[in-house]
Amino acid sequence: MTNTLPAMTVVLSPERIQARVRELGGQISRDLGDQPVLVGVLKGAFVFLGDLARCMTVPVQVDFLRVASYGSSSVSSGNIQLTKAPELDLKGRAVVLVEDIVDTGRTVAWLKEHLAGLGPSVIKVCALIDKPERREVELAIDYVGFHVPQGFLVGYGLDFNEQYRHLPGVYEILVEH
Repeated sequence: MTNTLPAMTVVLSPERIQARVRELGGQISRDLGDQPVLVGVLKGAFVFLGDLARCMTVPVQVDFLRVASYGSSSVSSGNIQLTKAPELDLKGRAVVLVEDIVDTGRTVAWLKEHLAGLGPSVIKVCALIDKPERREVELAIDYVGFHVPQGFLVGYGLDFNEQYRHLPGVYEILVEH
């Protein structure tokens, strides 16, 4: 492993991200009221979810789930596996599925269907980054941080092969497929 970072271009500065996360926290708080459950998709959404929870103006509960679909590749395998289920009882609760990035929509569509089976009163989707031009399934994202049309993105929780999650902004890097 090398300590040298590859060439990167800033796509979203830390300041721009934090301003938008504050707006999203306020909007979700107004829309859903008291005690929504934020369910973060590990590992990518953990930074976003932490900041979002702190920006909520109502009490929230936090849980996580984990799926695998990328492995060490920069493109989804299309095979979705749940590797960690939520631990809170979601029955009758307002649930916000918090995702780092939505591109094809397959994973989020699968997760919404899975979560619906747990009986929440409502399921909303909040994504830091939406790439609707890559969508393969019809899917509405209720709360979108940013639309970013292209590029392989890392930072603020997003990774490539488990690297770069620690970066405070979102950056585009060139990866070989």
